[in-house]
Amino acid sequence: MAANATPSSRVKTLLILGGTGDLSHRLLLPGLARLIARGRAPGLVVVGSGSRDWSQDEWKQRVRDSFSSEYEAASADARRELDAAVQRSSYLQLDLASPSGLGPDLLELEPPLAVYFALPPKLTLQTVEGLSPRDLPPETLLVLEKPFGSDQASARDLNRRLVSLVPEERIFRVDHFLGMTTVMNIVGMRFSNRLLEPIWNSLHIEKMEIVFDEQLALEGRAKYYDASGALEDMIQSHLLHTMAFMAIGPPASLAERDLRDLVAATLRASSVSGDFSRSTRRARYTAGVIDGKEVEGYADSPGVDPARNTETLAEIEIAIDNDRWAGVPFILRSGKAQARTRKEAVVTFRPVNHLPEGFTGSTTLPSRLRISFNPAYLELELNVNGPADIFRLDRSTLSSKLHTSQLTPYGEVLEAVLEGNRLLSVRGDIAEECWRIVDPVLAAWRSNEVPMGTYAAGTQGPSGWESSRGSL
Repeated sequence: MAANATPSSRVKTLLILGGTGDLSHRLLLPGLARLIARGRAPGLVVVGSGSRDWSQDEWKQRVRDSFSSEYEAASADARRELDAAVQRSSYLQLDLASPSGLGPDLLELEPPLAVYFALPPKLTLQTVEGLSPRDLPPETLLVLEKPFGSDQASARDLNRRLVSLVPEERIFRVDHFLGMTTVMNIVGMRFSNRLLEPIWNSLHIEKMEIVFDEQLALEGRAKYYDASGALEDMIQSHLLHTMAFMAIGPPASLAERDLRDLVAATLRASSVSGDFSRSTRRARYTAGVIDGKEVEGYADSPGVDPARNTETLAEIEIAIDNDRWAGVPFILRSGKAQARTRKEAVVTFRPVNHLPEGFTGSTTLPSRLRISFNPAYLELELNVNGPADIFRLDRSTLSSKLHTSQLTPYGEVLEAVLEGNRLLSVRGDIAEECWRIVDPVLAAWRSNEVPMGTYAAGTQGPSGWESSRGSL
């Protein structure tokens, strides 16, 4: 059993609200299949729900289809486990437009129960509002997808409603981007190396950049994405949390409270720096070419309302107002339809105080540490004496692979839920802090205080962005 889990918390029934939807089919059920195939979800009963008039056989076929990629690589024993899970699964036709009718169905399910809200944010809120504590079996867990609310006030209201149903320790706000592997790779690297931890501060680090750029364009997500954009979809929802783990002080242990208390304290000290026209940037892609394939401009894509002025590339500079990080910019960036996919943190160290006169070559390049999240590897860029000329400094890179999970990101999320492991659950106050940080930026962007740039699909962003901020 994983750390932070209690024996009584092992979930026996997983109810997926929105089980007939795309999230369940593409991500949740395939992630669960890998757990089952590896014997890490013994006896779990999966119950799907939706408004569609599906028979039990139609639901079982949906589960089997979602498990298909795992069947292909599975051993005979693993296939039997997958088959058994399909046969145990069942379907509930539910109309969540009237969520007050959900209670009797929940009470029929075997506890401990986890209710996974694989729903759009508005429908999640509507469903939560329609529930009461008496509708929930003992030890029920409530599992919610990001985003949690649409601003700090709505996140606070949602949190109040959730804790009126179950205690905070039985609420799982999941962040599939920040899985167990990502967190432990960061924490292990930072706090087990004396080479790094004493210099992990403003005296030695010039800036830190956290990037999630992807080549993918909309890929059919216009309905959701056009109502959020890059700032809400990635930076608010995922990158701020990643930044906090990169910036926390040393925890006493890996217990969830030790880590999450430090994350919360770091975010409370965080804000977007100064004038938003200087500390934030936004843009959206126009028509272009990615890997030889023509991509239409964002504003011309089906389901997009150009009047919304939704950005597909966002960048903000965060200041962390504490002793460790005062004066160090944390630059968070995320974009779609980029020239290449990058999912990494880049730590740029300050230049040496004095370089002996007489060296040539890469004398002005600072040391950098790159932590790639997917694929998981580490690179330390250093200046060393070149092979041809002892007085010339050349760039050299030391690299190492990091731990890679056997599970998918959603598999890691689901395993934590099933075991009652709250380490990766986003605590209520942390969810509110993330909104507090970006709310002023969103307001400034909506009032057009920050201009909207453009970039061709398949490029890294508007002309001038790269040169004005360095290594990104």
